[in-house]
Amino acid sequence: MKKILAALLAGAMALSLVACSGGDKSSTPTPPANNGGSSAGTSTTPPSTSGDKIPVNVIAAEYGQNTKKWWADFQTEFNASHDDIDLTVEVISWNDISTVVTTRITGNAAPDILNIDLFAAYQDEGLLLPAKDYVSDETYAKLYPAFLEQSVVDGTVWAIPDLASARAMYYNKDILEAAGVEVPTTWDELKDACEKIKAYDSSIYPWGIDMTTDEGQAAAAYYIWNNGGDFTDADGNWTLNSDANVEAIEFAISLVNDGLTNTDPANETRYNLQDLFGAGQLAMMIGPNSIPTYVADGGYTVNYGFAAIPTNGGNPSVSAGVMDRFMVFDNNHSAEKLAAITEFFDYFYDDARYSEWVLMEGFLPATSAGGEIVAKEDPAMAPWVDIVGSCKFYPVAKAEWDDVKTGIIRVEQEALLGGNVKELLDNLQAEIAG
Repeated sequence: MKKILAALLAGAMALSLVACSGGDKSSTPTPPANNGGSSAGTSTTPPSTSGDKIPVNVIAAEYGQNTKKWWADFQTEFNASHDDIDLTVEVISWNDISTVVTTRITGNAAPDILNIDLFAAYQDEGLLLPAKDYVSDETYAKLYPAFLEQSVVDGTVWAIPDLASARAMYYNKDILEAAGVEVPTTWDELKDACEKIKAYDSSIYPWGIDMTTDEGQAAAAYYIWNNGGDFTDADGNWTLNSDANVEAIEFAISLVNDGLTNTDPANETRYNLQDLFGAGQLAMMIGPNSIPTYVADGGYTVNYGFAAIPTNGGNPSVSAGVMDRFMVFDNNHSAEKLAAITEFFDYFYDDARYSEWVLMEGFLPATSAGGEIVAKEDPAMAPWVDIVGSCKFYPVAKAEWDDVKTGIIRVEQEALLGGNVKELLDNLQAEIAG
């Protein structure tokens, strides 16, 4: 439990990122065998008898305003159509979910199914079942192979994709026009645009940055990736303190220090930024494709556009996104229990139902059929569906990623207080790489 307890002490984080630049792939996952309810261990409880309901409990992340109701309806409908299964879904905010799960694990009460972003620390501790034990062939075949490849350790798939989102730069068209600036494509243009917006109206925040424990690792990635940097090299070695990474974080911090961003990036999450953007108080921010849904659900009206994330030094712009996962804990399930868990996933990934889930909060699908339905239902989502189907992911299969993510956020927050970025990244590199 060492790594998981460390993650608890460090604080909960949300959403692992993907860089949609194509490229590196881990070993190709093999489809699961037809599980037939095979168990990864011997059940410590007797198999259910005829008439007994098999309990299946799920902990799910709260994505937005509609998540709790959607899961409540799903639970009701699932239980009504499955007389032999008693499904319970508990929805927990991203700020709390990692802490809650760690507490449950330390109390020998791990959930059966977990919906969260990262899996490697749990897998490294031997807490998870391989996907082949609980995913049917039919459901597995629906999932984007590129997504499955990101949950492979030692040739085995340990988690399956839940949903995805892509990231881009959103901008308020009216504010940029009034300030007399074009949509920025480079860091120099971005800084110039921010300065002109601030001069036009000092009550408007030109640029949004989230360096909180909610998604501070995203802020680092936006600048690192778009400065030609990365978290690892081609061989998978950590390169956290590379010159490109140092320069990237320094640039982001300089925007804050120059008064060109929201005032408290260490505490203002992307949801705070989305509210500011919707209210017309924030001119530009990097965010997910779900922002239009979030803004509309919040009752805001804003004349917005979106564009590629600004880049530096002639580097190609890297679009960022997220992918979250379902994983199943090895709780010594009986064959009947595993069959019930398999039924949960078959029911969830039903094409129509799954597409409803994805569209509910404006996310992107992790299945090809879902992609087709989403693009048809909302043509504006079609470009995003094309992007998310071919993404390059963070090295989330490396067990150290939890610590790296926590460390990157710590670097940002200490830099906001005046810390030296190079020294902070040097220390983090030494801590992670040993």
